[in-house]
Amino acid sequence: MAKRILVPLKSTEPPASFVEALAGLARGTDATIRLLHVGPPHDNIVADDGRLVAYADQETRRLDAEARDFMQVVAIALDGVPVELSVRFGDPAREILDEADVFGADLIVLGVGRRRHFWALGGVAEQVFRRAAAPVALVRAANHERAAH
Repeated sequence: MAKRILVPLKSTEPPASFVEALAGLARGTDATIRLLHVGPPHDNIVADDGRLVAYADQETRRLDAEARDFMQVVAIALDGVPVELSVRFGDPAREILDEADVFGADLIVLGVGRRRHFWALGGVAEQVFRRAAAPVALVRAANHERAAH
C-alpha cells in the first residue's frame, strides 16, 4: 500500500482527470503526496551587451518560487490530501530518482502523453520506469482531455 507518493510535474497544469485520480489514490491509502518539479540548472544571466542581469543563485531562487507557486495550485486541487512540495534542478530522470530515494517513495506516479504504447514512451518517463526502485504508475488523462493538452 502506497503511503508516500512522488509525483513529478512539468510546469503546465495537469489535466483534471489526472489530479482526480491522484487524489483518489492518496485518499484510498491515506498517503502523502510529494509534488516535484525539476528545472534545468542555471548560470548567471548576461544581457547581449555583456552586462550581468542576475546571478545563477538569484535565478534559481526565482525559478524555485515560480515552481512552488504552480505546484501550490495543484496541491489545492488535491483537496485535503497531505501534500509536500519539492523543487530540484538538473537532469530530470536523475533528480526524480534521487527525490524518490530521499522521500522514501512507495510509488512514483508519472503523467504520460498521448502515445498509445508504453515502449514508445522514450525520454524521462521510460528512464524512471526502468531505473526506479519503487513501483511506477503511468497515468494518462481521460480521452476528452487529451486533445486539449
